[in-house]
This record gives sequence, structure tokens and C-alpha cells, in this order.
Amino acid sequence: MNFLRGVMGGQAAGPQPSGAETIQKLCDRVASSTLLDDRRDAVRALKSLSKKYRMEVGTQAMDHLINILQTDRSDSEILGYALDTLYNIICNDEEEEQDESEDAVTPIPASGKNKNVSMPDEAAQKQADDLGAQFTEQFVQDPEHVTLLLALLEEFDFHVRWPGVKLLTALLKNQCVQVQGIILVSPMGVSRLMDLLADSREVIRNDGLLLLQQLTKSNAAIQKIVAFENAFERLLDIITEEGSSDGGIVVEDCLLLLVNLLKNNSSNQNFFKEGSYIQRMKPWFEVGDDNSGWSAQKVTNLHLMLQLVRVMVSPVNSPGATASCQKSMYQCGLLQQLCTILMATGVPADILTETINTVSEVIRGSQANQDYFASVNAPSNPPRPAIVVLLMSMVNERQPFVLRCAVLYCFQCFLYKNQKGQGEIVATLLPSTIDANSISAGQLLCGGLFSVDSLSNWCAAVALAHALQDNLTQKEQLLRVQLATSLGKPPVSLLQQCTNILSQGDKITRRGSKVQTRVGLLMLLCTWINNCPIAVTHFLHNQENVPFLTAQISENLGEDERLVQGLCALLLGICIYYNDNSLENYTKEKLKQLIEKRIGKENFVEKLGFITKHELYSRAAQKPQPVFPSPEQMLFDHEFTKLVKELEGVITKAVHKSSEDEKKEEEVKKTLEQHDNIVTQYKELIREQDAQIQELKEQVASISSQNEQMQTTVTQQLAQIQQHKDQYNILKLKLGKENQNQSNSQGDSSQVNGLQTEELTQLREEVEELRKQHTLLQAQLQDKDALINNLRSETAEGSAGGSDNTELLKELEALRSQVKSQSAEINQMTTERQELLRRAEAGSADAVSSSSGGSLDAAKMAEVESRLAAQTTETERLKEEAKSLSESRAELEQQLATATSTVAILQTEQAKLQTEVQESKKEQDDLLMLLADQDQKILSLKQKLKDLGETVDDEDDLDTRDQTDDDFEEDEDED
Repeated sequence: MNFLRGVMGGQAAGPQPSGAETIQKLCDRVASSTLLDDRRDAVRALKSLSKKYRMEVGTQAMDHLINILQTDRSDSEILGYALDTLYNIICNDEEEEQDESEDAVTPIPASGKNKNVSMPDEAAQKQADDLGAQFTEQFVQDPEHVTLLLALLEEFDFHVRWPGVKLLTALLKNQCVQVQGIILVSPMGVSRLMDLLADSREVIRNDGLLLLQQLTKSNAAIQKIVAFENAFERLLDIITEEGSSDGGIVVEDCLLLLVNLLKNNSSNQNFFKEGSYIQRMKPWFEVGDDNSGWSAQKVTNLHLMLQLVRVMVSPVNSPGATASCQKSMYQCGLLQQLCTILMATGVPADILTETINTVSEVIRGSQANQDYFASVNAPSNPPRPAIVVLLMSMVNERQPFVLRCAVLYCFQCFLYKNQKGQGEIVATLLPSTIDANSISAGQLLCGGLFSVDSLSNWCAAVALAHALQDNLTQKEQLLRVQLATSLGKPPVSLLQQCTNILSQGDKITRRGSKVQTRVGLLMLLCTWINNCPIAVTHFLHNQENVPFLTAQISENLGEDERLVQGLCALLLGICIYYNDNSLENYTKEKLKQLIEKRIGKENFVEKLGFITKHELYSRAAQKPQPVFPSPEQMLFDHEFTKLVKELEGVITKAVHKSSEDEKKEEEVKKTLEQHDNIVTQYKELIREQDAQIQELKEQVASISSQNEQMQTTVTQQLAQIQQHKDQYNILKLKLGKENQNQSNSQGDSSQVNGLQTEELTQLREEVEELRKQHTLLQAQLQDKDALINNLRSETAEGSAGGSDNTELLKELEALRSQVKSQSAEINQMTTERQELLRRAEAGSADAVSSSSGGSLDAAKMAEVESRLAAQTTETERLKEEAKSLSESRAELEQQLATATSTVAILQTEQAKLQTEVQESKKEQDDLLMLLADQDQKILSLKQKLKDLGETVDDEDDLDTRDQTDDDFEEDEDED
């Protein structure tokens, strides 16, 4: 401890050891000391020396510190010291000195950001960077060291977790790719780091954000894992908790991590969109009316939020993914919110510029978004369209350069694949739609095109070229535009005015680069007449244009003018390639002859190649957004570079072709046209046949479906018929069985016979009664006949009783009809009586014949019933036995479970007792060892005393003396 006190600041006498010697002694102490306190003090001392003696501590103590991390996992304090020491020797950033002592609590900074202080000496900084890289390489040489560090991050103790996070961040800064690979293959490596975001201690959470920023750099695999570990949800929650755009540096860290996860990662972008996280971005851009006094942090946060939106709709993404994100942003109201910021007052210039760029990419190529943007009005009196307000900024030379570039990009994106928008812009230039009382987009573009500011000329020319891009109709419409140059002079066309300004060139005084104006006008003319023979004819109709172009191409000008020569060659080449030979003086052949005489074909092709060889050409071809370091370098447009790439080869071929080749080509074209016509006819025929085949297929499909329905119906009917047949057969069998049972069952037959006997008796009584009625009726009939005879005799005697005779005749007829009906009824009853008698006789005969077999059946039935009763009794008895057995089994299982638990408890107690016995034996062995040491020490001390001449009694002598004293005392007691 005295040694450590001297190292930690105590003044020792004599020469002071050097730093390297002190560090060596501390390393030896860490390696050899058996006491944890000694090792802890040594590691603390190494930590205090690690910043001043970075090289010495790194080279001598790194292995010992790693060993501490592996062996002393139980002590969080020594782990914290070791991690801090490793961080100091690996990290290249100088931090503010923190006052630390043995008993002081480590101060926690308000943010996880490390404040970087640049060293004044660049050589020293480079040396420090080399040291950090060297020690990092030494540390990650064994992947187990990084895995150990990941395991330590699971410790909740602040003094372990926070230094571990900082150390891993420093390792990623120095050796990003190698450490990323180790973490990627480590089980649950990324998941452990994601847990840092859920830590309740803000300093760890904030430094965890910095760690994840380094981890996700340029590694798509780790980015996907982090995203699927619910990173988007957590980060957006943190941003909301910290106050969104009004938040502090933590919001900035979250946004930087989100940009890392989404940029150039289509999988994460799709996951972000599908998870409805775009909708959660809308509240970020809710800006109030009072926009004065924005803090620098708010500007930074909002700038990153806008960048995040741009990442989702970047032109470099796949078109499908970009369109889907654009649709979501419009539907959730994010685009509307951005347009509100665009038209708000008091917004800082850099935020306004970035908002314009963001709106540009949100509407680029999306018809619905472009239509909405066209409907946005600025809050002015009277209201003006947002496009007009933006164009006013673009052609205003007092506005910042980056803002003017952003407006140009916004206008280009508004017109990209938007023929409707192109038509609206060109319509503002046509005579029939010009409104003298309001400022239109067309007027602003013309004003910028003919301004004295070269940058305004270039921006207006490029903007107007985008209004004509791939739109033949608008190219032809723009030929109608007439401009009033001055009072008293006739108006000239826009095309003619552009060529006039181009030919005047240096005569007009301009602010800025003169080359810039000419390049812009030439790009506009090339885009205008490209693939438009009518515009080519209008251009060639001016007799001054072709001589001007040939003169420009043939001259030997300086480096600055080479690009103009190349563009003039391109314009003349377009006039040749898209020439319809409608002007006799400027047919294709004559123009080529003119080139050959005045310029030379090889020279013409060489000048044409100046365009693609220009250093700014390749920069503009990389991405659609016009980004230039200075206004002078603003020469090429992205879409124009595509046009040059498309036309350079075909113009070269067109210039080199001879008249014979052209004739052959014309013949080939005609032949191809004929073939095309034939192919078109065949295509139409094939289409008709396809339509007929499709119709027939539909008919076949409908007939097939009807056939299937009919087959299904037939199958169902066959099934029903079969079912009826089965039912019929079953009924037939039942009837046969019933007849057989009637013939074999005596009880039933006797019951039938009894019923038949009773019916016979009743029928006989009815017959007798009917006979009596019959006799009575016959007697009445005889009386009536006698009465009739008497009446007839009386009728012959006189006519006085004529009316009585008529009534009697009617009564007689009624009686006769009654007699006939009764006679029929009697005959019917007689027939029924005979039938019943016949059936009764047959039934009695059957009963007699079956009486002998009935007794046997009855006996069999009785025997079967007795056996059935016995089996039923036996079944009940077996059920009772099974029930009792199951109950006894359940009791035994319960007893077995109880016994098992008792055995487990006893085994546990036995294990505890055995452990206690072992510990007791160990303690006894330790005591014996101590006693043996004590005895050995006593013997050595006695020997020393004897050597010094002192009298020392041995234990044996003492025992003998004690025994003698005891014997003497016993003798005295006896006396």
C-alpha cells in the first residue's frame, strides 16, 4: 500500500521512478497480487496514468486489463477502472478532464456526445490516431475480446455498462468493418446493443445511440437486424419524448441513426413504410405562426428530419418504392405540411432551401402530388400560385444561390413526366391566355431568359426546356409565342429571339459568365427542336442561323468557348437528323455538304465530342438535383446529359453517311414501313383472332360450368334413386320379417284369432238385423202395392180424385227409389258378410296349424331372456369391480406422488448435509493445518530460547510434572 500511495501522489524520498517504470510495477502488481483490493488500486493507478502515458500503458497493460475483465467479473469497480483505462488508450478524441477520486461518484454528463477538441499540432493528432488504430487492432485481433465486451454490457451496474459502451464505440470508430463482422456473428450481439435504448439512465441511452450510429454505418445486414429489433418504434418514441424538432442533441442522434438505417436500404425503407411510420413524421413539421428566434439545435433537427423524408423518396430508389412512399406522404398530409412550411414567413433560409428540395422529390413523377402542388397558393393578397412565387425567387439575382438552385430543382420535379403541367406552363406564354393584370410563370421565365443576369438566363432556359421535355405538342405550341421587342417594331417569335441573343453573344453586357447564357440558350434550342421536324424547319427558315453555327464551329476558340462549339455542333446535327427536307436550301444533303466544305466531318465530330469530355458533364449526369459549388460551374442539366448521350452517336452516323447510303436507307425505311404495315395487319388479324379465341374460351368455360352443374344434378338424382331403392329394400325386408313373425308367434296369432271371433259375432248380429229390416220393408212394399192397386181401381171410377192420384204417384216413386237403394245396401252388406266369413275361416285354420310351433318358440324366448338377464347381472358386477379398482389405483398414485416428493425433499436435505459435512471436514483440515503450523512455530521458538540459554520446559516434562503434583495431592488426602 505504501508503494501505491507513492504512485498515487505521495512524495517519496530519493529519485522518482520514470513513468514507464511505474507502469511496469503497476502491471506486475496487477498480475501477481492475490488480494482484490491491491489489484483494484493498481488498475485505478493505471487509469490515472493512461492519458499521459498512453503508449506505455497500452503496450504494457492491455493484456493484464483484458485478463481483469475475464477473471474479476464479480467486482464492478475494478471492471469499470479497466474499461476506462482501455477506452483512454484506444480513443483518439481528447475529452475534458474529469475530477475523479477514490470515493467520488463518477460525474454524468448531460449528453452522450463527446466533445472533440482539435489538437493544434496535426502531426501529434495523426500520431494519436495511429496509436488508437494500433491498439484497436491489437484488441480485436482476438474476437473473444469483443464478445467479452458484449457480455459485459449485460451488467446493469453503471460503472461497468457506461465505460463498456464508450469503449465499443471507440473500437467501431477505429476498426469499423472488423468489429461489425465480429458483432454480426456473435449470438444476440446486436440485440444486446439494442437493449441500451431501453436503459432508464439517459447517459447510457444517449451513448447507446452513438454506438448504434457507428455500428450501422455502411452495413446493410446489421441495418436490417437493428430495424427488425423494433428500432424504428423506439427511436420515434424517443424523438417524441424529447420534444421532436424542439428537442436537444438526443433528437439529432436519433435522426442520424434513422438516416443510417434507411439510406440505400430498400428492405428497411419498405419496412418503415409498411409499419405506418411515415404517418408519425407529420407532427415533426407542424410549425407555428411565430417562426422567429429558431435555435441552432432546432434548425439542425429539422434539417435532418427533411433529409429523412428525402431518403424515402430519393430518385435513386426503385421507382415502385418511391411512388408508394409519395402516395403515403400525400394521403397522411405530410406533403401538405411541407407546403405550409414552404409558404410560411420567418423560416430560416437553409431550412426553406431544404424544404423546397424535399417537396421537389415528394412530387417528382407523382401525378397526384404534382396536381396538389399546382393548386397550392401563397398567403398573399391577391393569392398567387406557389409555383409563381418560387419562380420569382429563381429569377431574382438577389436571392441566395442555393435557394435558386432548389427552386429550379422543384420546377424540374414538378414537370417531370407531367404533360398536364407542361401544357399549363406553355399555355401561360400563348397569346390567347396571357393576362396583363397578373404575373404568370411564362412571363417570369421569359423575363429571366432575357435578363442581364447570366444565372437567371441559364435557370430560365433550363426550366423552359423541361416544359418541352418529351412533349411534341408543347414544342409545336411554343412556336406560336410572339414577343414584342420594342415599340414600332413587329413582334418576333420566341425561337427567333433566342437565336438573336445567341448570335449577339459578347455584344450584350451581362453580369456573370457570358458562356453560361449561351450554354443555357443552346440547351433550350437543342431540347426544343429535338424530334420535332416542324421546329427544325422554323429554325432553318432564318437564313442567319446556319451560317452562325458553322462559323462558331469552324473557329479556333479558347478553352471556355469549346463547350459552346460542341453545343453548336449538336444543334446543327439535330437539324440534319430531324430534317424533313421541306426547305430546298437546307436539305440533309446540302447541310452535310456545307459541313464538309466549311468545317470538315472529322473536325465536326471532334467538336461534338467536346461536350461529353467537359469536366462538369459527368458531375451533372450523376443525379437530377442541380448541386454546384459556385454559379460559374452551373453549365449542364441532368436531363440534357441524357439527350447528349442519346444523340451523339446517331448524329455522327448521320453526318458520315453519303447520299447513296441515304438513298439505300430510305429504300430500307420504305421496305421496313411496308413490312411494318404488313406486320401491323397481321397483328390486327391476330388481335381479332385472339378476341374470337377468347370469346370461344369464355363460351367453352360457361358450357363446361353448365355441364359440371348438370353432372352434379345427375349425380345427386342417382344418389336419391339409390337411396329410395335402399329404403324400398329395407321396407320389403321389414314386411317379410313381420309376416314371418306373425306366422311364428303364437301369442300374436291367438290375439288375432280373438279379434276375428269378436268381429264375426258382431257381423252376424248385423246380418240378422238387416234381415229383419228386409222383411219389414218387404211387408211395407206389399202394403203399398195393395194400396196402389186399390188406387188404380179407384182412378178408373172417376176423375174427382185426380189431384190426389198425382200426389200418390209421386209418393209411390219415392218409395220405389228408397226400396231400390235399400236393396243395393242389403246386397253390399251381404257381400261383405261373405268376405268376412271367408277370412275368419282362413284365420282359424292358420291358428290351428301354428299352435304346435308356438310352444317351441315361447320356450326359446324364455331361455334367451333368462340368459340375457344373467349377462346383465354379470356386467353390473364387473362395472362395480372396475370402479373400485380405479379408486384404489388413484389412491395408490396419490401415495406414490407423496412418497416421491418426500424422497426429493430427503435427497435435497441429504445433499445439504453432505455439503455441510464436506465444509466441516474442510474446516477441520484447515484447523489441523493451523495447529500444525502453531506447533511448528512453538517448537522453533523453544529451540531459539534454548539456543539463547533460557530454560524451556517441554510439553512432556510439563505433563510429567502435572502428574506428579496430582499424585502428591492424593497422598496428602489419604493421610
